[in-house]
Amino acid sequence: MNRALLARLTGNLGDRKTVTRLCNDFGQLYAAFLPDVFHSETNLNVKVGYVGCEMGLMGDLIAGLGEDVAISNVSLRNWCPHFVIACGNGFVITLMENLLGAMPDTVGEPVERPLSKIELDLAVMVFDKIGNVLRSGVNAPGGFEPAIERPRNAEDRNRPAGEDDEYAAVIRMTIGIGAVTAEFALVVPQAALLKTTVSFPKSSNQGGKTHKEWTEQINEQVRRSHVTLEARIRLDTLTLRTISRLAVGDVIPFHDKGDVKVDVSANGRDMYSCEFGRAGANYMVRVKDNVSTDDELLQHLIG
Repeated sequence: MNRALLARLTGNLGDRKTVTRLCNDFGQLYAAFLPDVFHSETNLNVKVGYVGCEMGLMGDLIAGLGEDVAISNVSLRNWCPHFVIACGNGFVITLMENLLGAMPDTVGEPVERPLSKIELDLAVMVFDKIGNVLRSGVNAPGGFEPAIERPRNAEDRNRPAGEDDEYAAVIRMTIGIGAVTAEFALVVPQAALLKTTVSFPKSSNQGGKTHKEWTEQINEQVRRSHVTLEARIRLDTLTLRTISRLAVGDVIPFHDKGDVKVDVSANGRDMYSCEFGRAGANYMVRVKDNVSTDDELLQHLIG
């Protein structure tokens, strides 16, 4: 039997008109409630709008979201055992800058790139809000919370077995702060979508952290993150002729004749001015002065 025909007969594939109507209902749900959720917790004006929907095989729809997105595998008991939430990296990067004190009208379009570990930590909170709005609007008995895997960059995502063979729909939404606009999306198997009744909750207050709590949590995540330090020591000046003839075992002296100065940096940002020395059998550096303030380092290291 034809694959699409079998899926239609078993309730796993719907007609375009029905699926489009259901996706539009999800779009209205998010446009109405997600901005309030972000504003109540971050004091930021987040704009959300419905773009449209596409239908096809789930694997193809997910691949069509592109590379510069964070993706989570999600399940909601009594509604759908496996669907996907995705969000454009640009929104997460912009949200991070705003939570750390930047003014929305001064933040430009970010460079397209994978999210850092710290930004993926923030994406956990973003996906939690998206998932909770969905939970509040679908007919899933029992009041269970969505089970949302930790977001990953698209290239690192785990692909569950059988995903590519499911007929699904992708619901595309715009989400933006200030001048920066990105997209987030839900990719939902039509088997679950066709059984869904979308309803608007009575209150848009989803509860959660205040702006101060969000900012403090992000700052704490930055402080606890592991950072690779680099030490630079200035060597004596040599001619190109001498450098070209260096061989194994040759020695290049330090530039400093007394205490050897060392510049220590992280992610390309100078942090400390140090002295080079030795402690027992180990070479080491001793901090003499701070080059950057704590706030400057936080702002730099998140990038």
